[in-house]
Amino acid sequence: MEEYTMAYFLISVSNKENLKLCMKYKMAGFTNSVNGFWTFVEVDEGDYISFLYGARVYNLYKVIKKVVLKNANKYGPWSPITFKSGNTYYFPFRLHLQLVRKFEESMVRQEFAYVAENLLLRGGYRKTHFQADEVTFYQVSQMGEKVNDDSRDFEYYPPDDVFTPKITFNNKLQVIPEVFSFKELILQSLVRKFLSKNRDIFCKILQKMGIDGKPQDFEILGEKALPEGHVDIFIKEKHPKGTSKKIVIEVKRNSAKNEDFEQLKKYMDELGNECMGGILIAKSFSKRLSIPQENILCLTYKFENVGRNNLYTYDELLTRLQLQFLERWRK
Repeated sequence: MEEYTMAYFLISVSNKENLKLCMKYKMAGFTNSVNGFWTFVEVDEGDYISFLYGARVYNLYKVIKKVVLKNANKYGPWSPITFKSGNTYYFPFRLHLQLVRKFEESMVRQEFAYVAENLLLRGGYRKTHFQADEVTFYQVSQMGEKVNDDSRDFEYYPPDDVFTPKITFNNKLQVIPEVFSFKELILQSLVRKFLSKNRDIFCKILQKMGIDGKPQDFEILGEKALPEGHVDIFIKEKHPKGTSKKIVIEVKRNSAKNEDFEQLKKYMDELGNECMGGILIAKSFSKRLSIPQENILCLTYKFENVGRNNLYTYDELLTRLQLQFLERWRK
């Protein structure tokens, strides 16, 4: 696999007090939940983030270290959150940050249009993070004032309090936050990073769709909100000229169904003639399925040498992930 391309995310913060703590300690924290784990694995060391709260965007940071804590409560700085259901959440998943630029800007600025559209179509902040495109990152890199922050003064954690979460294909082995069941959200994240790293298979995708361009001309982004729903993976040209070529990807953990093709086609139709094609990735495809149009590719996924009762890190699954093109069939 080739080197992973840097990404930029806006991280949603639940309340103003937590925002202050995040900025004071230069940390982002995520809860002991599937969404918290998903956000943590989505963001890599070397990526960039900003905080999002109250329709405003705060600062630009570089992620310098990722840690997961067994006894997160004794370290703070965030207090546990207890909901009406009685469930209490704390913040074991942590990103240590380096401040790069200092600013406070409204989401209504044109520069945040890509993320603002996602936010509006979702009807609020019911998502832990939003991946922004490269244009947004370049524009954010000119906002506010540059900060010369060379510190790496993150807190020391005893080795016994630091661990690496695992993933299992057996739901009975799930023990959150140490072990998470394999979910579709995790698969979507793995596929996005796999395509970002593996230019050979992405080059084949472009060729099969008859798209003129090189893999480095495109960016592979996370979930994109549309009026018809949420595309799992959204691919678009970094610097379009005249027209903006787009590809939409739906990822299914289990077998593909006819309604998956129908949903994918709705996304393609909504994006119009700039959508060059769609991709459906699933564990398997029945030959009884009917592909609605020619510019839809079908790929199966699998993990090499994995066992149902074994535990794997996210990175281990990423190295074992394989995608394979299916020959086109018709009813």
